[in-house]
Amino acid sequence: MSTVTKEQVVRWLEATAAVLAANKGYLTDLDSAIGDADHGTNMDRGFKKVMEKLPTVADKDIGNILKTVGMTLISSVGGASGPLYGTFYMRGGMAADAKEELDAGDLINVLQGAVDGIIQRGRAQPGDKTMVDALLPALAALKQAVADGQELPAAVAAAVAAAEQGMKDTIPLQARKGRASYLGERSIGHQDPGATSSHLILNALLGVL
Repeated sequence: MSTVTKEQVVRWLEATAAVLAANKGYLTDLDSAIGDADHGTNMDRGFKKVMEKLPTVADKDIGNILKTVGMTLISSVGGASGPLYGTFYMRGGMAADAKEELDAGDLINVLQGAVDGIIQRGRAQPGDKTMVDALLPALAALKQAVADGQELPAAVAAAVAAAEQGMKDTIPLQARKGRASYLGERSIGHQDPGATSSHLILNALLGVL
């Protein structure tokens, strides 16, 4: 079974910053339909701050790196996405404490901790039209692929495909959480921006692997 090295974690964060910058307008367009029209701008700003901070912790363990990302996002990103994604990386980092590399079980623990953190923080359930609708299927697919004995890149690919499907599945949903929930039935027919950024982040990991 292959592993995710610390260098790959750093490259994943760099790739995440790049893909969020490239998709800033797209995410903001999605958010303008059902939110505050700031998701792309907020995520891009947060990860630019992460890139400033990363060199100071790149030699630390993976848990330390991820927790630093989380704290940076919480302090620099406005809206709901800062606390939620901050919690995602903080809790993921706690699951990777003192690790210099992640095997399949470690990666599952990181994603499990991250998703649990988001659910506790945002109180969202599956079907509420949030990032949870992309992340929970991704976690389930990762666990299944690893249980089936797939190598890590293939297992992460399965997680990314599940996240993409979960993201698309938010389109017909009526939002029950966050700003979009105020729109009621008018939120139907729009893809959730948080589910979209979650898919982009997981896809960035796949690219590095």
